[in-house]
Amino acid sequence: MRPDILINNISLFQMGWLRESIDFPTPQSQSETVVVPGRNSPIRFTEALGSVSFQPRAFTIVLSMLGTRSDFNNRVTEIINHFAGILVQVICSEEPTLYCIGTIEASPVYDPISNKGQLTLNCTDGDAYRYHTDETVVQVAGTKTVSLTNDFMPVVPTITTTAETTLEWKIGTDSFSKTISAGTWEIPELQLAYGNNSVKVNSTGTTTFRYREGRL
Repeated sequence: MRPDILINNISLFQMGWLRESIDFPTPQSQSETVVVPGRNSPIRFTEALGSVSFQPRAFTIVLSMLGTRSDFNNRVTEIINHFAGILVQVICSEEPTLYCIGTIEASPVYDPISNKGQLTLNCTDGDAYRYHTDETVVQVAGTKTVSLTNDFMPVVPTITTTAETTLEWKIGTDSFSKTISAGTWEIPELQLAYGNNSVKVNSTGTTTFRYREGRL
């Protein structure tokens, strides 16, 4: 399979570009330390809010083509008009189930001797996490204990229920219970961690959990 990049589900290979390289470095954590005189170790605030947050993801995509300058200019113009300066979803063909979100800017260069054009797409403000292309949906009828499987990114599911429903779950050693009426809700305390998250549903209706998983 030829390496490709999809931006907003549009194949750049289909637009006439070859992907030369892609640099997708891991985002760095948001860390802050304070050195206190007399202490042998600094005070670290990386997990001050209970979990690690990350800096924006930066990535670079290098594309190329062979042809006349006129052909190159036309293809560059097409890319710029479609994507430059707007928030886009970027998918690598090697990982078609994950996408990144960010704003891209284009830098074109053309060599008239080799008739080769090169287009570099840069992003400096991408979301730290890559998201699953398919939303996770778990539906349960009546009263049942449901297991909500989640990837590494913490996420709060959207809950839709057709009748009054009581939800019970645990985070660590803490127990939680919440009763909601029919409708659509988000409960901030019901944040899914990595792995299987067990939630007891007490209802006479149908309860649906929707959430989008993600990973670094």
